[in-house]
Amino acid sequence: MSKVGTRDGALDRVRAYFEGGTFEAELSARVAHRTESQKLPESMPHLHKYLEDEMRPAFEEMGFTIKSYDNPIAGQAPAILATRIEDPSLPTVLGYGHGDVIHGLEDQWTKGNGPWVTARDGDRLYGRGTADNKAQHTINMAAMRAVLEERGVLGFNAKFLLEMGEEAGSKGLAELVKANKEDFASDVFIGSDGPRVSPARPTLSLGCRGAVNFDLVCDLRDGGHHSGNWGGLLANPGIILAHAIATIVGAKGELLVEGLKPPAMTSAVREVLSDIEIESGENGPAIDTWWGEPGLTPPQRVYASNVFNVLAYATGTAGRPVNAIPPQAIANCQLRFVAGTDVENIVSILQAHLDEAGFANVKVTPPPASNDGTFQATRTEPDHPWVVFARESLQRSTNSKPAIIPSMGGSICNDIFTDILGLPAIWIPHSYTSCSQHAPDEHVLMSICGSALDVMAGVYWDIGALDPSTRASLPPYITARTA
Repeated sequence: MSKVGTRDGALDRVRAYFEGGTFEAELSARVAHRTESQKLPESMPHLHKYLEDEMRPAFEEMGFTIKSYDNPIAGQAPAILATRIEDPSLPTVLGYGHGDVIHGLEDQWTKGNGPWVTARDGDRLYGRGTADNKAQHTINMAAMRAVLEERGVLGFNAKFLLEMGEEAGSKGLAELVKANKEDFASDVFIGSDGPRVSPARPTLSLGCRGAVNFDLVCDLRDGGHHSGNWGGLLANPGIILAHAIATIVGAKGELLVEGLKPPAMTSAVREVLSDIEIESGENGPAIDTWWGEPGLTPPQRVYASNVFNVLAYATGTAGRPVNAIPPQAIANCQLRFVAGTDVENIVSILQAHLDEAGFANVKVTPPPASNDGTFQATRTEPDHPWVVFARESLQRSTNSKPAIIPSMGGSICNDIFTDILGLPAIWIPHSYTSCSQHAPDEHVLMSICGSALDVMAGVYWDIGALDPSTRASLPPYITARTA
């Protein structure tokens, strides 16, 4: 029997919700919506239907008011903001979820009945969007509902942004928030996306690495020329470009250009990464421990450092080579970077380096707009008071030390919350690395979902239980910003 008006009572309620099958039923109904944001405009009716048929009534039942937003970029995905203001003097927590999913890939699934019908297999629940991101925002909404039912009020003000275009790059979302900053004004951002560092360990992610894509192009002439008649007389752009790349990144993946390197790692970042272990998962590749920046541990390399990657390399007629010296070579490249990196000058830094190294015939050019792939790097410091509060709340709910990740390895629209709204941003992920989130057979682990419901009910309960003096010590701004 639930304890009335207690933290334990709120946790009892989410456990009953989970164990009674309501969580699985709610998630199944949401997975059934074919919300593929990469198939616009044909998917647009499904995106609107998810917001209006699933999200609006669920939030309204909890006493939220809903405001709908058309995307400021024509043809891009919509969003809604659910708002519940209990007392203007209370802190306001902004949440986030995305209801859109990657391509269904219907013909490639091997579990259940395809992407749009959930299928249970032991601890796994299969379905497109289960891990990314429908289970994650379903968990947070249910945890908030449990606190409301137990306490009668949340004890804080809540806003929740649901967008439908994250898998297509969240196009237009920054402009939408900028144009409506007062609607989204809050004291802290607490959202959920991405994986835990390991299934059994609750995790706090405090930002994300940024990403900037560019091409390295060595274009020497028009057309290929016979390798017998011209070999030794004409420079080979494929060879030149390979040597140019070798001056940027070493044979073990280490960065060789000073301007591409990250700022010095802070002691707080170094400390929280000291007990993190990277788990590849049952289907993941083995980690190449010899690869990457020397002197760093694997967690430091992926969560707190910069990395240069060649994503594709083309010269000549790959797959059907002919006896000709090719006229051109192109490498599609990417820099993943942490907050504080001088990303605005990446192109000029690289071009100056190549010119000085004797490769002026290799040019740094932006990729086509359709393959831009740019994300900003952001981070809330691990010793920020809101982070300390969240860490203590998770530990209280799980009786274990949570993992703290300064910057998740991937990229997400975190700069909207940190740079546009000026909020400390905390992500509490509810998935794991082997969930196949962008592949066939995407799934969540039900054990993680049950644990996550406990964690989030505890977080929301604890925010509502803050006394005025403690609330005053939780500043609504971050202490580290992107340079």
